[in-house]
Amino acid sequence: MTILALLAAAGAMVGNTVAALWEARGSRLARYGRALWLQPWFIAGLVADVLAWLLTVVALRFLPVFAVQAILAGAIALTTLADNGWSPWNLVRRERVGVVSVLAGLVLVAGSAAPDRPEDLPEAATPILLVSFGLLLVAAPFVWRVGRPMLLALLAGLGFGGTALAVRALHPGPVSWSSIGDLLRDPLVYAVVVMGVLGVLAFAAALRDGSVGTATAVLSVTEVVVPGIVGLVLLGDRIRDGWEVPAAVGVVLALAGVLLLTRSDPDRERPSRVH
Repeated sequence: MTILALLAAAGAMVGNTVAALWEARGSRLARYGRALWLQPWFIAGLVADVLAWLLTVVALRFLPVFAVQAILAGAIALTTLADNGWSPWNLVRRERVGVVSVLAGLVLVAGSAAPDRPEDLPEAATPILLVSFGLLLVAAPFVWRVGRPMLLALLAGLGFGGTALAVRALHPGPVSWSSIGDLLRDPLVYAVVVMGVLGVLAFAAALRDGSVGTATAVLSVTEVVVPGIVGLVLLGDRIRDGWEVPAAVGVVLALAGVLLLTRSDPDRERPSRVH
């Protein structure tokens, strides 16, 4: 089951990459024609997002948040390759180092994850998550008003990270459900939806006015660091015995690679080559 969960996480990473590129194209076309929600490329990107999210849900049922989110961060490496015709030889040296660093880090993180989940959550876990989500929603209009792409990408990362945490917390949470009615009474279900919508809207706004690479990098770093720490501290996620150092090295390598890829193209936007 662990192998299947890792494959699901890898599939979600690919889906997120395709979604980011397609949504970016749709967001830019919206400047010159029909509304964003009517752009075929943006709609296709949303479909890819949904498919990637479903794969993420599968992965989160069996793997810790930090492992799944670190694998999803590989989207920045794939995005960079896609922007360069999927050929590593089209990358500058810094980008090649960044891609290798991300991939090496993801291998270490994936190998360090303990493939189990706690039977019960701490009593304070769900209230803390819900209050945190509420504060994020309160802050969202102010971030939108500022309109800076990096802040919007940060908000998107927190939104998607919140979705991951809510999904991970659902099964061992305080509400036991055996029917659809029980499921609909679980507040974490609504948190999954609301945080996911927040992430999609914030990321679309970031892509409209900013670089795909930069926005994806900020999103990726946020998705790994914040929910990963919360999962370990609050949700009972675990690292394999003796794998603490490789896990830390893997996260550092992955994030360093993301930052290298961001630095290599901070201001300009390459034309997308995903069709």
